[in-house]
Amino acid sequence: MSTIEEPTAGTVPGLYPFPVPGRRITAPARPDSGATLAEARRSAEEKAAEIVRLRWQVAEVAGDELAECAQEMAIRFAAGGRLFAFGNGGGSTDAQQVATAFLHPAHGLSLPALCLTSDVAVLTALSNDVGFDVVFARQLAVLGRRGDIALGLSTSGGSFNVLRALEEAAHLGMLTIGLTGDQGGRMAGLGLLDYLFVIPSSSAHRVQEAQATVYHVLWELTQRALGVSPPDTD
Repeated sequence: MSTIEEPTAGTVPGLYPFPVPGRRITAPARPDSGATLAEARRSAEEKAAEIVRLRWQVAEVAGDELAECAQEMAIRFAAGGRLFAFGNGGGSTDAQQVATAFLHPAHGLSLPALCLTSDVAVLTALSNDVGFDVVFARQLAVLGRRGDIALGLSTSGGSFNVLRALEEAAHLGMLTIGLTGDQGGRMAGLGLLDYLFVIPSSSAHRVQEAQATVYHVLWELTQRALGVSPPDTD
C-alpha cells in the first residue's frame, strides 16, 4: 500500500512526495462527474475564447511591427547572422521551439538558430561559478556578434537574466527582440530593444500561448521575406 513520506526537521522536502511503508493513502471523495465535466467544458471554452481574442488583438496592434521585425531578421540571416533565443521555465521551452522552428523547419530554409538553455553543462557551470543572472548574457558575450539576433522571452518582463542578455545583445550590435506579457514589466522600461511584443494579459498561460503565435508568425514572415512561399495545402 502506498504512503506519503513527510520530511523530517532539517531536511529539504522532495519535489514530489514519495511512498513509504506504514501509512495508508485515503482516496478523495469522487466528485459528481456530470458537474465536473460541465465545469471543465465551460472553463475550456472560456480560455479558448480568451486566447483567440488575444491573438486577434496582437495582430491588430502589432501586425505591421511583426512584418517589419521579420524583414529585419531576414536581412540579418541573409548576411550570415544567427538567432539566439532564451528564457526561463516555460520561456525556455518556447525558446527551444523558436530555435527548432528556424533551424529545422517543416518546409522552407534552414536558418542558424540556437537556444541558450539547451546546453545543461554551460547553464550549470555559469550558475554555479558566476551566477544565474548572467547565464544568457555570458553566452552572448562569447557567441554573439554584430548582425546576429537575440530573442528573449519573459511572461512578466522581469526575468533579470533575460534583461541582462538583451542589454548585452544591444551592446554587441545585435537585433534585439523581446516577448513579454501584461504591461511589459521591466523589459518595457529597458529603452534599448529594437522590437517589443507585449501580450496584454496577466495570465502566464494565455501570454505563453499568444507568444507561441507571435514567434511562429515571425518565422513564417521571415521565410517569406527570404523568398520562400508556403507549401500548397490544397
